[in-house]
Amino acid sequence: MRVSGRWKLRWLAVPSLCTLLCACPAPPRVPSAQPAPATAVGAGAEAPLPHLGTPYDVAAAESLLTILVFRAGALASAGHNHVIASHTLSGTIYVPQDLAGVSFELRLPVDSLTVDEAAQRAAQGSADFPPDVPESAREGTRSNMLSSALLDAEAHPEIVLRALPAAATSSADPTPLPQSGVLQARVQAEVRGQTHTLTVPVRYQRSGQTVTVSGDFALKQSELGLTPFSAMLGALQVKDQMRVRFHIVAHAAQASPAQR
Repeated sequence: MRVSGRWKLRWLAVPSLCTLLCACPAPPRVPSAQPAPATAVGAGAEAPLPHLGTPYDVAAAESLLTILVFRAGALASAGHNHVIASHTLSGTIYVPQDLAGVSFELRLPVDSLTVDEAAQRAAQGSADFPPDVPESAREGTRSNMLSSALLDAEAHPEIVLRALPAAATSSADPTPLPQSGVLQARVQAEVRGQTHTLTVPVRYQRSGQTVTVSGDFALKQSELGLTPFSAMLGALQVKDQMRVRFHIVAHAAQASPAQR
């Protein structure tokens, strides 16, 4: 059974969160961790951490966020897996002495997301992401992704990621932040005007005036309040679970003349 080009154009892809990823070599992988279920919250949303400590501004040109989206259904072979990428992350990471106080606010403009760049597909090094995705399929996927049915880019132009307080510990003593390590970050993700709480494994390193954070984890579209694409009674669909990879480079902020 052949599927018309009209259906091939409707393959959908989605992103989230993040805090964050790179046009350089592939980011170091961290052990996969199943994120905590995302929960939509209203006016009583948990307050993000205050911004204390040394600010490090994200370098968009050195950072990269990718989301791998997978086809599913009986007619999956009619579609493609997709690589969604952001090269325009912005924001600041704040690093105090206390490990529990590290905070951030990151912004991802959704209309800058790309779909199936040749270099990003090749970087996956997998037969699941062959290079031959037609331009019409890429354009159709991006149009659906930004539409009101999914990210609604016109009404909600940004995804915003903020740090939430770490889970309570038995010790009230500050824990110094090592130069490198792995953290389980609690992240408040604002998507389509709704906030959701995620737990994200983050590998970080501080070197001189630079902080680098990276990660690789599974995330469901439904955990962000999104509905995976499905057509033809489910014969053609997108899997709920995605793969998110990020590599963020941030440099110590330069003090303004008034701050010197």
